[in-house]
Amino acid sequence: MGSGRHVGSSVGQTSRMSLWRAVLSECVRLKRSPLIALHLACGLIAGVVCGAYFGVAPWDPRLGTDAFVQLIGALMPLMVAIVCGLDVDGEREASGLANLLAVPSRRIALAARVLVLWLLGFIAVAVALGSFSAVLGAFGRDGFSAGVYARAAVGMAAGSLVLYVVSVWLALALGRNAAIGVGAAGLACALFAVGGLAHGLVTGELTAASSGVLGYVPFAWAERLGSLLVELGMATGAALRAVIWQLEVTSVFALAVTAIALIALLAWVGSFEEGRRGE
Repeated sequence: MGSGRHVGSSVGQTSRMSLWRAVLSECVRLKRSPLIALHLACGLIAGVVCGAYFGVAPWDPRLGTDAFVQLIGALMPLMVAIVCGLDVDGEREASGLANLLAVPSRRIALAARVLVLWLLGFIAVAVALGSFSAVLGAFGRDGFSAGVYARAAVGMAAGSLVLYVVSVWLALALGRNAAIGVGAAGLACALFAVGGLAHGLVTGELTAASSGVLGYVPFAWAERLGSLLVELGMATGAALRAVIWQLEVTSVFALAVTAIALIALLAWVGSFEEGRRGE
């Protein structure tokens, strides 16, 4: 009789645990975390400083916007790795990962954690682009509509989801330092994925549309998708066709790989044992 009650209780807990409830729980948890303030501060500082620079710099402000999006996108592999590494490390120290592993559904709990961290990154990107646009507009040099910035933010968010999936996996399996080390390597890769951040400013070239093989590496997707959506508002003729083609190919590739990575992460966490992780 006691065994039956235990099984029934466990089944009931599992049925009540939904992704929506898990996301709400994660949001409550974040109220006590410095991550929200950190994301908002980083986005605001980046947008204001770079907006002020391009507000007085001699560069074409549209190319300046493209370069700013590329800069934020290139930084995302490292920033995502730091955030995910610190978050998992904090969870490990506070509860021994009980909030992720000792729950009715590890997969739902981990999916909610990845989703909420990703949404924080989306907010930070939106704050960065919004403040950049506002400051550039204050100098009378904003060359794009709000829709271009919104598209760029969505593109960068879409391209960064795979970074959260991989970074959370690395932080769980190998520890915070491994995640940050891979993120640093991703930053270096992204910096060269579009020929260098200053290349487009100097040459006037739409660099995201002409990037080489590095543009298809996951570390570069946030940078490249955001930049392509900015360049979509600048290109004409053959250049416009090249931007659209690269945007379609990169989007489909990123969507497929991100889905596979997320499925792999959720399958892996079911058999993960904290005591077996690498150091």
